[in-house]
Amino acid sequence: MLRYLYIFILAISICSYTLFSQEIPPIQYFSPKDYMADDQNWSISQDTSENIYVANNKGLLEFNGADWTLYQSPNQAIVRSVSVINKKIYTGSYMDFGYWLRDVYGSLKYTSLSEKLNISLVDDEEFWSIIPSSEFILFQSLDRIYIYNTIKETVNTIDPNFGIRKAFKVQESIFFQTANFDIYKIQNGKAQLFLKSSEVKGFEIINIFDESNGLLFQTKSNGFYNYNNQGFKPWEIPTSNLLSSVSVYNSIRLRNGNYILGTISNGVIKIDAKGNLLFRITKKSGLLNNTVLSAFQDVSGNIWLGLDNGVNVLNLNSPYKVFKDGNGTLGTVYTSQLVGDILYLGTNQGLFYKNINTTQEFKLINSTKGQVWFLDTINGQLFCGHDNGSFLVDGIRIKEISNTNGTWNIKQVPDRSDILIQGNYDGLSIIEKSSDNGWRLKNKIAGFDISSRYFEFVSSKEILVSHEYKGVYKLTLNDDFTQIVNYEKVTNKRGIGSGLVKFHDEVYYIFQDGVFAYNYRNQDFDKSNLFKGRFSGANYISGKLIADNNEKRLWAFLKDHLIYVEPGKLSQELTLEVIDLPSDLRQSKAGFENILEISTNKYLLGTSNGYIIINTDDFQQKDFKVRINSAEYSSLQQEKHLIDLSQSAELETKQNDLYFSYSLSNFVKLTPSQYQYKLEGIYDNWSDWSTQSDILFENLPHGSYTFKVRGRVGSKLSSNIQSFSFSIQKPGYLRPLAITFYVLLFIFLTGLIQFLNRRYYKRQKEKVLIAKEKEFAIRELENDRQIMKFKNQTLKQDIESKNRELGVSTMNLIRKNEFLSSIKAELDSVKELKDLNKVVTIINKNINNTEDWKFFEEAFNNADKDFLKKIKKIHPSLTPNDLKLCAYLRLNLSSKEIAPLLNISHRSVEVKRYRLRKKMNLPHEESLTSYIIEI
Repeated sequence: MLRYLYIFILAISICSYTLFSQEIPPIQYFSPKDYMADDQNWSISQDTSENIYVANNKGLLEFNGADWTLYQSPNQAIVRSVSVINKKIYTGSYMDFGYWLRDVYGSLKYTSLSEKLNISLVDDEEFWSIIPSSEFILFQSLDRIYIYNTIKETVNTIDPNFGIRKAFKVQESIFFQTANFDIYKIQNGKAQLFLKSSEVKGFEIINIFDESNGLLFQTKSNGFYNYNNQGFKPWEIPTSNLLSSVSVYNSIRLRNGNYILGTISNGVIKIDAKGNLLFRITKKSGLLNNTVLSAFQDVSGNIWLGLDNGVNVLNLNSPYKVFKDGNGTLGTVYTSQLVGDILYLGTNQGLFYKNINTTQEFKLINSTKGQVWFLDTINGQLFCGHDNGSFLVDGIRIKEISNTNGTWNIKQVPDRSDILIQGNYDGLSIIEKSSDNGWRLKNKIAGFDISSRYFEFVSSKEILVSHEYKGVYKLTLNDDFTQIVNYEKVTNKRGIGSGLVKFHDEVYYIFQDGVFAYNYRNQDFDKSNLFKGRFSGANYISGKLIADNNEKRLWAFLKDHLIYVEPGKLSQELTLEVIDLPSDLRQSKAGFENILEISTNKYLLGTSNGYIIINTDDFQQKDFKVRINSAEYSSLQQEKHLIDLSQSAELETKQNDLYFSYSLSNFVKLTPSQYQYKLEGIYDNWSDWSTQSDILFENLPHGSYTFKVRGRVGSKLSSNIQSFSFSIQKPGYLRPLAITFYVLLFIFLTGLIQFLNRRYYKRQKEKVLIAKEKEFAIRELENDRQIMKFKNQTLKQDIESKNRELGVSTMNLIRKNEFLSSIKAELDSVKELKDLNKVVTIINKNINNTEDWKFFEEAFNNADKDFLKKIKKIHPSLTPNDLKLCAYLRLNLSSKEIAPLLNISHRSVEVKRYRLRKKMNLPHEESLTSYIIEI
């Protein structure tokens, strides 16, 4: 039965949601993947540094505005409750409660009070709430309440008979409800019955609030009840039926008196102090999960919701309200218009409407399905530019004006209330007022067939038309607006997304190179400082400019901002205002941005899945402080080690990889946080702005450094610059002791080098001396050789001279003997002269003169030393006559020349030669003369 009742309640809640079409605060989403823990989140609190703490199934979660950190409880148990009290983060979990304190490294360390105080806990006890009261802290489980005295460090226990459902703090009083629905109040450390179960009608109480005339009870499924001297009575409010159809799990009263109710399976409900419904948000409209386990209002007014699956943050004080088309019916909003109480949205799906004061859904106007480009009220009538042409809108009915090929824009012709001009896909056309106060197509303007999305009048007959691919043209029309008399290109400046707009009688052309104003005199565009140089290459995404009602403000859409200019309060000079809403968060269609003033300083900005309401009066300048959460070092990208943040750090040489984590507590979804840093000592200039909340410096050289970081939320700088100083020691080889060692080593090496140099040069000198001595010896030998050579030459000359003398003497002997022989022969022929024998005897004596031989032998030995000895040694059988013959043969004398020397005939010489060959045993074929010469 309960199951069917739950299904019925859930069905009612879902159906009731489908009736809602509401603008809600921006919502931030943190899924379990984002914070890297379990899905369920049971309690939320905040410290004085604005860090958020969440009790999660996996442990205690900390969020500093940039990063999530999970601290697991020592027993790995589910953390059910958390409360920050006097800089300590108290938590209650399974069979344990205690507190966390931050150490010098920026990390939280846990102290178990149940163990420290040796408290005997009930088996399977879990602590679901923590309530501070003066110097006491109450830890409530489903069985007991432990009252901890923080000064005396003692514990008192309240142990009711029926267990405890929930405990509440009202002003300085503590109440709790038991399992049998009785209400008790703690007084003087003891529980006293306050209301019986029958008095509270057996309702389960979710919360108790104080009222001027009593107490206000929040029940689980029966709404609110007042308790005062008139008893326990229901609070009759407009949302009573709604609250009776949902199951409320928790509730809080906001600082402005409104209430946030977290339900089971029905999302979150906000009502005001009078019980009126302000909004209701479920998973379809933005929550991660429909079951809200905890709710908390932070110091900035944001509402944190701990869900059954994730964490959501509602930016209640945001100047933005968001309408999200959860069903995808609307599509992308291209234009909007408010006529009376009817809000019209022109989208790529058609023209939709609803009463702006209700939460009813948007409805499609029949026959408008398709792309809507334009909506504007002209002379009290609403015109619509559509992909199928142009229409006149009257309430929820439309009337076709033209079915030309797409209408971009419609404007009134100056000084002519009965004629309008519309820009089409293929040029311009004229529509005129008909007799029944309607409008009809009059004619297409001939002579210009270019798409005319942007056009502005510069006179009653002259029009500027912008085309993003071609540039800007100036058209001159004839008197009846049927023909282009002349058109010329005003500028070749062009770019994707370029736009043209008229504001305060000035025509501005905008593209990626900046803003240009039309010079009526020169009929050209001049650079304008309208937006003070904000249209830069990096910041430009669209040239679409929009002038709001009565040209009060001119809006522009940049990458990181919305900006607008408006006349000053004390002068007509235009002032620039910036709204920090980046393009990736506003999600408008680039080049087709649209914004509409729906009331004073309240604007509707169309997006790709709905719209955003911007209230420019609600922007508040809150101060933010940036802080360094942790600093770590590592060596050669090894394991990181935390650094004590309470004082400057001195690191070793190899501890030169530094990692810093920093943040500021900004929890606003549509205004992102950005950071800048610098490391004085090596990087003295601020870095570029970035959403990254940590930085790693690798392989820093030795020296002293100061890391500085600052932040900004939107365009507002943080009120402080956080810094941390550290130094990296010089490597061992650069320290004083090492330098002293280097000096001594240098002196030693210098002395050693000098010693080695001296020894080297001494050895070199010795080598040089030895070399010189060798050189001198060689030279001396060379000189001796030359002397020997000269002596040999002299001896050779002497020998040659003696040989010549020997030859001369030999020839003389030969001639003398030949002469004497011839005389002898002549004398022998004279027979008659007997006295001539004496003469012949004298001649023979001279021919065979041994003195001549001795002279020859001496000369021969001088010329050819030891020849006769050598040949005698070789051939010992040779006779003196044989030796003479050998000597003559040595001189290469012929037998004919030898004969006179031996005083024998030629024939006898030959015989002597033959005998000599025999004694020498020479072969027949070998020459005797050659043999003797070669000896």
